[in-house]
Amino acid sequence: MLKYPCEGSPDILVIAGEASGDEHAAALVRKVLSIRPELRISAIGGPRIEQAGADLLFDLTEHAVVGVFEVLKNYGFFKRLFSETLAWIESNRPKTVLFVDYPGFNLRVADALKDRGISCKGGGEVRLLQYVSPQLWAWKPQRRFKMARILDSLAVIFPFEVDSYDDVDLPVRFVGHPFVSEDYDSKLTHASDAPVLLLPGSRLQPVARILPCLIEAFHIVLKESPELKGRIISPSGEVRLLVEKILASRRGVDSLEIAGNEEKLSASAVLTSSGTMSLACALAGIPGAIAYRAHPITYLLGRILVKVPYLGMANLLLPENPIYPEFIQGEARPANLAECLHRCLEDPGQTAKAKTASEKLRKLLEQPAELSTSDWLLQEGGLGEATI
Repeated sequence: MLKYPCEGSPDILVIAGEASGDEHAAALVRKVLSIRPELRISAIGGPRIEQAGADLLFDLTEHAVVGVFEVLKNYGFFKRLFSETLAWIESNRPKTVLFVDYPGFNLRVADALKDRGISCKGGGEVRLLQYVSPQLWAWKPQRRFKMARILDSLAVIFPFEVDSYDDVDLPVRFVGHPFVSEDYDSKLTHASDAPVLLLPGSRLQPVARILPCLIEAFHIVLKESPELKGRIISPSGEVRLLVEKILASRRGVDSLEIAGNEEKLSASAVLTSSGTMSLACALAGIPGAIAYRAHPITYLLGRILVKVPYLGMANLLLPENPIYPEFIQGEARPANLAECLHRCLEDPGQTAKAKTASEKLRKLLEQPAELSTSDWLLQEGGLGEATI
């Protein structure tokens, strides 16, 4: 499964399990290598981190799942990956392991490294850092105690997250959100005459549940505005094949095409899942709506365990004036989404609201002047100071 063996010990092993983590990790790796090009970085991640200069051991982003039911279906795969990851780290002994989000897998690996005496907290020499916090403020707040026992440092990308760790002995620093860093090249802009974007996500199960609804909503609006153009944004690999299959099964949407998530895109409005891209759209000032459907068991458990008023991060950051209406589970119906999409396209007030929200979000998420993410990684990873 993993590319093995590695020639010599790497300085950093990065583990990023989803498309958003792969994107965040890639930006960080690119910056670190521009500062310290001699560093050797290996990764269990995706194509973006490989393009940034890391030696990709395995593409984990193609196997990303969410929800209890979906994880159980893939238990055998994750058990094998877990064992191989531990064996690789034990054999190659990177100086630092950087976990990027993906707490269900990453925190288990960190815990096992401590138990085996490999990590610093276990008496070994491998430092364990976490970039992007689990969503303690939404559910499982008790994870902070485990994190304090097994991690050496944590960098968070939302300012309010620092307070979640006030009562534990773990160094936590807010380093700014990568989407508003000076090195980030945003792929999204708003333009009133641009196509509508449909963003069903980057994982197979949510795409299968959400995309048909998004397409049907677009089709409803298309009947009223035949000149309307649309684009479905999809990563490559299995998700792209699924998107192509779903789109091919729909008639009357010839003006809807598929675009890669690496392309620069303008949008007049967006229908998006609740993931990372919903925040990217909000930062770009694009009006729209959030839609999300989960497996029924996952949804019922979420209703019990998750205690937040919104799924979209932009809405959580601006709770007094949320930017995107959210249509969850049974409410995620084509008619509801079509009505919202039509309003976004026809009402200039929706565009003005989105622009105002974008400006507020950028101020909230700016990187602190005293510490960049690359500085944090180099210092906390015991890799020396930045040279430029």
